[in-house]
Amino acid sequence: MSEATRMPTERVVKWLDAFGTSLEQGDIAGATALFDADSYWRDLVSFTWNIKTIEGRDAIQAMLETTLNQVQPHAWRIEGEATEAGGVTESWFTFETRLARGKGHLRLKGDHCWTLLTTMIELKGYEEPHGRTRPRGVEHGIVPNRQIWLERKQQEEAELGYTKQPYVLIIGGGQGGIALGARLKRLNVPTIILEKHERPGDSWRKRYRSLCLHDPVWYDHLPYIPFPDHWPVFAPKDKIGDWLEMYTKVMELNYWTSTEAKSAHYDEATGEWEVVVERKGEQVVLRPKQLVLATGMSGVPNVPSIPGADKFKGVQHHSSKHPGGEEFRGKKCVVIGSNNSAHDICAALWEHGADVTMVQRSSTHIARSDTLMELALGGLYSEQAVANGITTDIADLIFASIPYKIMHEFQIPIYQEMARRDADFYEKLSAAGFMLDWGDDGSGLFMKYLRRGSGYYIDVGASQLIIDGKIKLKSGHDVAYLTEDAVVLTDGTELPADLVVYATGYGSMNGWAARLISQEVADKVGKCWGLGSDTTKDPGPWEGEQRNMWKPTRQEGLWFHGGNLHQSRHYSQFLALQLKARFEGLPTPVYGLAEVYHTA
Repeated sequence: MSEATRMPTERVVKWLDAFGTSLEQGDIAGATALFDADSYWRDLVSFTWNIKTIEGRDAIQAMLETTLNQVQPHAWRIEGEATEAGGVTESWFTFETRLARGKGHLRLKGDHCWTLLTTMIELKGYEEPHGRTRPRGVEHGIVPNRQIWLERKQQEEAELGYTKQPYVLIIGGGQGGIALGARLKRLNVPTIILEKHERPGDSWRKRYRSLCLHDPVWYDHLPYIPFPDHWPVFAPKDKIGDWLEMYTKVMELNYWTSTEAKSAHYDEATGEWEVVVERKGEQVVLRPKQLVLATGMSGVPNVPSIPGADKFKGVQHHSSKHPGGEEFRGKKCVVIGSNNSAHDICAALWEHGADVTMVQRSSTHIARSDTLMELALGGLYSEQAVANGITTDIADLIFASIPYKIMHEFQIPIYQEMARRDADFYEKLSAAGFMLDWGDDGSGLFMKYLRRGSGYYIDVGASQLIIDGKIKLKSGHDVAYLTEDAVVLTDGTELPADLVVYATGYGSMNGWAARLISQEVADKVGKCWGLGSDTTKDPGPWEGEQRNMWKPTRQEGLWFHGGNLHQSRHYSQFLALQLKARFEGLPTPVYGLAEVYHTA
């Protein structure tokens, strides 16, 4: 071992030994003293049965006073060698609790902890079968009346939901529901996934023709089965749809297509849900203990109430219903909005010969795709990252190890460099009248996504169409009203229109709870998404984690799961472990259940 690695490694080993000893001896004051005054402990389930960031020594001490006796942490061991750069020592480590095994990440400033990540990896006695513990699949020998794999699978499919009830019901069969379903299948938790469309992947196939992923392939793997190494960097929607369909079959998920949940009610006395679903024209009543709404990160589509909309004689729809540009060749089209969907739809309409105008009502952050991939994602999610030994799982944990409270500090320099590198591009876009921003504090796209889930576009070509005037732009004014054949803006500008697309985003995910369960339950759990950063569309107070996502809510037995492919993959692990523990009757005392400050 070189001197460069020996000293940081020794520093980490010393800290872990002191921390582990203090915890095993119940010396909470001694353990807390090992943290910097400005410190953060992010726990994914292992200590808190929650997804929770504890900020500062006093809060860390309070958490340990509540959880230590129950958790019984021990066996803190460094994994690999530590590194040091810029006065910060970093290292991976493993640990155990009474019920689980975990992995974590540590950053030291001097001899004190700056950031600590602890994550639950598996429950003792309920480990996922893999590698040497995989099932044999067949019992060799002569077995009278043997039931083969297909027969067992068909029997399970025939019984679950009818003569046997699922423990978990997942509503939403997109990437989120599929990823969680795969985790629960491996953990042997009886689960049904409901999908309203006819086939897995249809939620992608049925979107507009030009839709593709704006995130790169290394960022988008599903659990257990990564995309093959010839998979395109940016996958088209139909290719993703086919992959999801294949995945549900290979992972043997209990996936009910053409099925829609009509209503749900929680019975406090029995501790179970009564969910009425319509499956291919048949009404079925399901009684799961746990209900997961996996409808993405977005809620009900926001369709603005505009005077005159009922008199408009053309076609109008929300972006989620947009079929593509083929049928609008030669037509005058107005797209209201200026984020990802608006840009994609405008570009597709222009490609098909439509006359397109974008109405930009507020400023938008633009990041050019190639620059974003290099500066913001390249270190963790790229071919070079893989060559450097950073697997997708490691990249996920590195990203998770940065507390949200200070994440913007890591992001600001990235977007400052982006502004410098692409200065000519931004100057031309501004000259075209486009209103640009970099987020409230200059932290760019990722923080906008985490805080509000909107307000940005990853440029894959539409910005140049705006610069060139091929996509017409009206910025700084909202829509006043519609006539029979036009959109009229608040400055009096009249835009003739055969098509109006409302690329106006979505409400909070608890809007689905209001529709399915009740407004009372939706208000009880409160708004989903956002950090409480007190920035635009993310009102305070500070929460430090995504509201209500992947963790217990104020409604017993109700969970929210969603986000992009990265979040669906990463957080499905921790949600699945929480559900598995409850399925097995293990104690799961939740620390720090979030307060509700906003209902929508």
